[in-house]
Amino acid sequence: MVEAITFIVENCSETGGYVARWDEPLGRGGITTQGDTISELQEMISDAVRGFFEPDEMPDQVKLHFSNDPILQVA
Repeated sequence: MVEAITFIVENCSETGGYVARWDEPLGRGGITTQGDTISELQEMISDAVRGFFEPDEMPDQVKLHFSNDPILQVA
C-alpha cells in the first residue's frame, strides 16, 4: 500500500482548465487527467486513482501540488 501520491497540477492554456499528472516512481506508468474546474479535476483524479490501483494498493492520501496558484473568481 502507498502512503500518499502527489499530482502536479498545471493550468491548461488550450482549454482554460487544469491538467494533473502523477508518474509512478517505479516507471510502470502513471496517471494524467484533466478537468475544466478544480471540482471537476478532483472528480477525475478520484476516478483515475480508483482505476489505476487495486483495492489493496490504494494510497491513503492523494495530494495536489499546483505549479501555479489557482485564482478563483467569486463575483
